[in-house]
Amino acid sequence: MKILVLALGNIGPEYAHTRHNIGFMVADYLAAKFDAPRFEVGRHAFTTEIKSKGHTYALVKPTTFMNLSGKAAAHWLSTLKVPAENMIVVTDDLALPFGKLRLKGQGSAGGHNGLKDIQATLGTDVYARLRFGVDANFPKGRQVDYVLDPFSSDERIELPTHIEKAADAVLAFGALGLERAMNAVNVK
Repeated sequence: MKILVLALGNIGPEYAHTRHNIGFMVADYLAAKFDAPRFEVGRHAFTTEIKSKGHTYALVKPTTFMNLSGKAAAHWLSTLKVPAENMIVVTDDLALPFGKLRLKGQGSAGGHNGLKDIQATLGTDVYARLRFGVDANFPKGRQVDYVLDPFSSDERIELPTHIEKAADAVLAFGALGLERAMNAVNVK
């Protein structure tokens, strides 16, 4: 079975280590862990594949910028012939404490522009999304600056452990299915 891992972020070195790019960081971690071929430039995304426990995971990092992530989702679902229920979107979430993970199978975009565009483009909110908490430590009206800033020095100490847990959650989604993975990931 093939799983589409749509890892959200923004392209360019100026965004590489920002909170909004946590999806890219998780995809990069998975690619390195499984010695994947280099990410190749494809239509609307950089892509590579890994294999784990009989499943193939297509790692897709959109090149469309966050607000147009739906283009990459639609294109790669169609190109790879992957049904939407086999797609997991990895994204940042301001509503969760730093490093907290939440796996869901549907729901609102929660104010996230990347998720809004995916839902508008696909015409559904029924797809898995792994939300990675980045906290909300910013003054009123400074949300954009906050998500486009790098993680703090304290957060960077813990970040590798949280990225590894997020990568494990992605693999659990493929290996166990959504419901069982949610039970494993969404532990209080």
